[in-house]
Amino acid sequence: MQIQFKDINKSNYIECVELEVYDEQKDFIAPNWYSLLEVSYESEERHPMAIYKDEVMIGFIMYVFYPADDDYPLDSWWIERLMIDQKYQNKGYGKSTLERFINYFRSKYGNVELRIATEPNNLTAIKLYENTGFVKTGEFAADEVVLLKE
Repeated sequence: MQIQFKDINKSNYIECVELEVYDEQKDFIAPNWYSLLEVSYESEERHPMAIYKDEVMIGFIMYVFYPADDDYPLDSWWIERLMIDQKYQNKGYGKSTLERFINYFRSKYGNVELRIATEPNNLTAIKLYENTGFVKTGEFAADEVVLLKE
């Protein structure tokens, strides 16, 4: 399975916005249109990318750099969004995407810590993250469980 990341641009943003998770997952992640708005209007360094299997867009990932502040005392990189469209879930694409992304991220930024967070009751996501080497830190960010990949 060949997972690729491509920039979101005027040729594919509508396709990205149309990707959906199952109804029972909608409380776990912001819609892609909202993430794209954040890129335009928030001050943090955000990097949205479409996830492709071959030439088919199957999901969305966005990573972000947060400088240290009162809410979190360390400069830190986060996978802020990760979603696989409902048509492509339960096929191993989430794990393949995370593994490929970690390699991409490390080749670009070096061996720096990477964090991800999710709702405490999103047990499927927690299991996925742990299966790709993330470890719970015991911290919470915006009431979400924080996991760390060293």
